[in-house]
Amino acid sequence: MRRWSLKTKLTVLYSFFMILLTCVSLAILFSLSNKEILGSVQSRLQDQVYGSVDDFREKNGEIKVDRDFYDLEDGIYLSLYEEEGNFLYGRLPYGFDRQPEFLDGQIQTISGKEEKWYVFDVKCQFPESGVIYVRGVTSVTEAENSMRVTLRFALILLPMMVVLVTFLGYRFTRHTLQPVKRITDTVQEIRASEDLSKRVGLGEGKDEIYRLAQTFDALLAELGEAFAREQQFTSDVAHELRTPIAVILAQCGEMLEYPGISERQREQLHVIEQKARIMAQMISQLLLLTRADQGRQQLQMEKILVSELTEMIVEEQQMLAEEKQITVTGEIERDLYAEVDETLYIRMLVNLISNSINYGKVGGHVWVRLFRQGEELKGSVKDDGIGISAEALPHIWERFYREDASRTGSHSGLGLSMVKWIVQAHHGRIEAKSEPGSGTVFTFCLPISQSSQVPEKKIDKSN
Repeated sequence: MRRWSLKTKLTVLYSFFMILLTCVSLAILFSLSNKEILGSVQSRLQDQVYGSVDDFREKNGEIKVDRDFYDLEDGIYLSLYEEEGNFLYGRLPYGFDRQPEFLDGQIQTISGKEEKWYVFDVKCQFPESGVIYVRGVTSVTEAENSMRVTLRFALILLPMMVVLVTFLGYRFTRHTLQPVKRITDTVQEIRASEDLSKRVGLGEGKDEIYRLAQTFDALLAELGEAFAREQQFTSDVAHELRTPIAVILAQCGEMLEYPGISERQREQLHVIEQKARIMAQMISQLLLLTRADQGRQQLQMEKILVSELTEMIVEEQQMLAEEKQITVTGEIERDLYAEVDETLYIRMLVNLISNSINYGKVGGHVWVRLFRQGEELKGSVKDDGIGISAEALPHIWERFYREDASRTGSHSGLGLSMVKWIVQAHHGRIEAKSEPGSGTVFTFCLPISQSSQVPEKKIDKSN
């Protein structure tokens, strides 16, 4: 039952107890009814026999009976016997072929071949005729048969009742758990969209589920405010850091041009300049991501020749890869147009290729592919570098994440987070596959057409 949903468990539990309660109630009812019916038959038999004594009288030593004595009331047959057992008057039911012993004031149960009978005798004393017995006989089988009919009818209705109880239990449970489903759907939507502005919104209610939903909404509101403050703080810090970093880079440039510094001082200035450029790049990426989180990063969609743009990026990255003797190879479909934000597309591809170069092996390779697949632009960046472990692979899109064994170097840990946002902002998708020691491949798909009308832009290759 661990794999069953709560709705199924509650429905089964509700149906089980309702059916059990009904069956126990019916069993008790039929048991009491059976005793009540048989008791009623015995009571009527006694009343009928006692009442029939008034229907006969003695005259000149002979017993005379009224016509009412022969009437059949409530299925009770009356007959008159001498003390020796000789039949005098009355009627006997068909099939009653026994002659039980006379027992005054006692009910006997006589079983025949097909039926069962109640027999009740009353002893009467007459002055001249002596002892006379009045016997009443009624069928027990008829009363039991009526109970059996009722029992069969109940057994026929029981399956229908089971279905009805199960259906009502399911509807009741479903209605009761509907707020829980709404809470679950809201949580899944928040996880999928990463939008903390969504709310369960069950409204006013006094039961535990409504209070849970209200508490959950309040928690979401607090989390949303906390994240908003964090995003604003990150944005403010990044903005404030841009100026001192720009000053550091400017001062490094001026000091490097000064001829009076020593070679060691020049090397130290180069290190400072390099680290400042890394910080400037990190701040730029952080600003982009914070603006994206706050919904302030707008895309400038243009129809551009992405094949030429991609070739330019590959050529530029090839020059940067020569330091590690890594070969960057492009396999790009010709005359391929798509509607993208040119600046963000360049950032995305540069980050993917530079990431492969940074974690590639000396003398290795990076392969860049781009082609059209249906209504999508499909591309990939593959390397034969150190790869990523299976444990780290799901986390590479997280901000500032670095795998201990391989995520080192000059990268900030924001590049892949920015790449993922750029792809999602273009309504595309991206995935990564890797094997430690064999390399990594990033595959992205972008829709070729984003809107009905976008400006077309030519690629300027003069730079």
